[in-house]
Amino acid sequence: MSLLEVKNLEVSFHTPDGNVGAVQDVSFSLEQGKTLAIVGESGSGKSQTAFSIMGLLAKNGTSKGSVKFDGTEILNVSEKELNTYRATQIGMIFQDPMTSLNPFVRVSDQMAEVLVRHKGMSKSDAIKDCIKMLDAVKIPDAKRRIRMYPHEFSGGMRQRVMIAMALLCHPRLIIADEPTTALDVTVQAQIMDLMGQLQSDFGMGIILITHDLGVVAGSCEDTLVLYGGRVMETGPTQQLFSEPTHPYTRGLLRAVPRLGTKHAQLATIPGNPPNMLQPPVGCAFSPRCDFATDRCKTFKPILTKFAQDRSRACHLQQEELV
Repeated sequence: MSLLEVKNLEVSFHTPDGNVGAVQDVSFSLEQGKTLAIVGESGSGKSQTAFSIMGLLAKNGTSKGSVKFDGTEILNVSEKELNTYRATQIGMIFQDPMTSLNPFVRVSDQMAEVLVRHKGMSKSDAIKDCIKMLDAVKIPDAKRRIRMYPHEFSGGMRQRVMIAMALLCHPRLIIADEPTTALDVTVQAQIMDLMGQLQSDFGMGIILITHDLGVVAGSCEDTLVLYGGRVMETGPTQQLFSEPTHPYTRGLLRAVPRLGTKHAQLATIPGNPPNMLQPPVGCAFSPRCDFATDRCKTFKPILTKFAQDRSRACHLQQEELV
């Protein structure tokens, strides 16, 4: 049985201008101890997929489909039921630690609240566990620094605090939403190494949401590519990176900067992501695709398995993508 199984997930938002279909018919699964990357440009539906799993959609958002954690349906259950899973079974590392941490509250109080609320611990015992977790995420002099305010930490240290908070209740699943955004490459590597070590120590599954394919390459067994709220391609990371079969996946990989290309012009995907208030009739990527045909512009491609553990949503045959 999969630790997490998502089937036919749809997320939409009601706005004054109409309904926005942010996520459409997304399915995937994650095994215990494995890491799945969900990648794509901004606006592709990555974060909304995570928020729907956690029951954290905005008030104007609705979700349909199925999300099963360890065989139990958790999509659209009551807040009380969700709270039995949040933190204790499923933890989340949010995108921006500076805005996710309350600047007016000491780190000790923010971290201890997690254990007091979800584990029923006393404040003093909670602080002791928090210090141990800050030590685990390699924050020096944790006993002293836990009494500081978030602005007294660097960006990398704030991100470590967020990771520590997500791990306090030893969840079986961590959803990391852009955990290395706005960090320099050295700190990015440190954060990803840290998450890999903690995954090994605690045996948790990880969903890594990112637009940085360089981060994905060295840390994720499987990758799911989203565009316009739909799955474009999915499969084992190494295979997907070495032999991408969807034009969008190829465009993302071409756009990754490479060493040894000094002064070379960076490759880009021309055009802009679709307006989900008025999405394309056919394939969402067709207006930006060099290989698009009339069929692509008229009919939505179905996600189809073409090899073991690999699927793609494209009308074209692989040999046509030259």
